[in-house]
Amino acid sequence: MDQERRAQWLRGVLDPCVLALVERRESYGYELAQALDAAGLGPIQGGTLYPVLLRLQRTGLLTASWREGSAGPARKYYRITAAGAEKLRLTRADWREFTAGVTAVLGEGATR
Repeated sequence: MDQERRAQWLRGVLDPCVLALVERRESYGYELAQALDAAGLGPIQGGTLYPVLLRLQRTGLLTASWREGSAGPARKYYRITAAGAEKLRLTRADWREFTAGVTAVLGEGATR
């Protein structure tokens, strides 16, 4: 995939993807990066992910707490808030509507 296109798309979907992952279970940054990569979004660098997490926290969509690690340093775990869950619900509805329109325009195998 073209890396510039991927970067542009990622900017538009990273926030809701992070919210959706944290909705499933509390997570820390590195774990979220691994989950995003495993889902097919590609590797997400800390310089991209951590500002997203901070923004979501500052806007009240996530909360965070430090926990001691069993082997290694403490980790900052993120949890979705009620406001975050509501934002994600609305974003999912918007996403379904938007992607339906894109799919209709792009189509599969449309020829003239």
